[in-house]
Amino acid sequence: MRDCPHADSLIDPPPAPPWRASLHLDFAFDAGTTRLTRRAHAGPLRVQKALYPEGPRACQVIVVHPPGGVVGGDCLEIDMRLGAGSQVLATTPGAAKWYRANGRGSSQEVRLHAGEGAALEWMPQETIFYDGACVDLEHEVELGAGTPYIGSEILCFGRRAMGERFVRGQVRQRTRIRQAGRLVWHEQGLLDAAGLDSPLGLQGNSVCATLLAVGTPLPAGVQARLRADDPGLALSQVKSVFVARHLGDDSEAARAAMLRVWQALRPHLLGREARVPRIWNT
Repeated sequence: MRDCPHADSLIDPPPAPPWRASLHLDFAFDAGTTRLTRRAHAGPLRVQKALYPEGPRACQVIVVHPPGGVVGGDCLEIDMRLGAGSQVLATTPGAAKWYRANGRGSSQEVRLHAGEGAALEWMPQETIFYDGACVDLEHEVELGAGTPYIGSEILCFGRRAMGERFVRGQVRQRTRIRQAGRLVWHEQGLLDAAGLDSPLGLQGNSVCATLLAVGTPLPAGVQARLRADDPGLALSQVKSVFVARHLGDDSEAARAAMLRVWQALRPHLLGREARVPRIWNT
């Protein structure tokens, strides 16, 4: 765990003891049903039960962090493993909140593994970084040959609705995706207050959203329709990896943009209609 570079100005003594939480989930495809076969946790990370709003083949799980927010020093670890043929969509019940550092950095490591013939979607709701947050985010995906994957994120820096800007702290990210042992995507970056205003960063915006998908390339006609519906979307297809990005100051607009992309992409990659999880509407 690293210290926050702005620690001296952010300490509120005495800091609360940090949480170290982990969640490990295994899934298997058995007799036409994707089953949650292993569920182990330490600290405040949970899934309550497996849900099947689309039928037995596709399982949905909601990852819950009961404290409702992450403070300086907290470490979260999520590990999901999908056996061959299983289909899983993982999401969260609401926005994740990362509070100011209080002198200590916080972190989240997400490791996702999906075997051949599986299908994996990692679709958490938005992440809010309070002013002074100091966060490391690691995202690792291992896919079997031909296994499709869709992952999205919406990052909000500061709480604009509350008049709060992100003027201290930083967020460090790294995302790596491998398919059949081959690296197909690697991205890393560091965003701080200066980066939000830089033309090489968020260009003065406070919200950014990204959707990454691995699988059969999206047809050019579908991409053209997405661009026509939302000229602010940045779309690219890099071999088997499709990327959609959005910049703005409104988390709801970012969510709507990612939802439109997902609704176009999911039938193509997974052969399933994009039915919005009920938890997103509560």
